[in-house]
Amino acid sequence: MNLSDIKSALPDYAKDLRLNLESVLTETGAPGLSDLQIRAIALASAIASRNAALTTAIEAFAAEKLSEAELSGAKAAAAIMAMTNVYYRFTHTSANKEYETLRTSLRMNVMANPGIEKQAFELASLAVSAINGCSKCVDSHEKVIREHGTSAQGVQSAVRIAAVLHAVAVTLESTSRIDALAVA
Repeated sequence: MNLSDIKSALPDYAKDLRLNLESVLTETGAPGLSDLQIRAIALASAIASRNAALTTAIEAFAAEKLSEAELSGAKAAAAIMAMTNVYYRFTHTSANKEYETLRTSLRMNVMANPGIEKQAFELASLAVSAINGCSKCVDSHEKVIREHGTSAQGVQSAVRIAAVLHAVAVTLESTSRIDALAVA
């Protein structure tokens, strides 16, 4: 499955998603981001969106320009954020603020050497955190990204990629359920 297949699988009511998918995966449509960053953000976002077909297509798209180490770095962002977003979302939303004072005790070694440029890793982590709804992680990654020179427009582009890929995943999942019911 490739991106053309994904776009074709989207129903007519999701035409805007088709158009946005084409746009946000380009440097013109994602101002403030490099091609490497776009592909890393897209791969981490697709993984976080939990749709196998979309993840396969985006991984093939990312692999056109990213090395194995860079692909691994994008995947690592999705993996580590899957864990930390749950943990920090809990500590942030719990009425009992004592949890925020306790030692995390979760290994996050990959963040020191992710195998991809640090800014791309942070942008991918931000995108996944946005998908997973962890405001504490969003704030933390956005701060690091901005401190290291990415513009507000670059941050917005990363989150737009996450938003579009998540919407595509949700739509594909919904469509596959509808198709399965029609066959049954």
